[in-house]
Amino acid sequence: MFREIAYTLILGKPLIMWGGLITLSSFLFTAYISFANKRGDHRIPFAWHQKMAIISLIIGLLHGLLGILSNL
Repeated sequence: MFREIAYTLILGKPLIMWGGLITLSSFLFTAYISFANKRGDHRIPFAWHQKMAIISLIIGLLHGLLGILSNL
């Protein structure tokens, strides 16, 4: 069941790949918030750094769980 979900094609690529790209993008955006605020660019408040970190961890855990469960 999880294998079917993980390897469902979206735009010709499996869902698990898109999950990895979203996870990576989320972590990079989290790092960007910290970097931009240290440079003095406060368009995105630093309070969003912690919120994005939590969101990134949740997305990453779901991505990893889907990958592990698809191999069972």
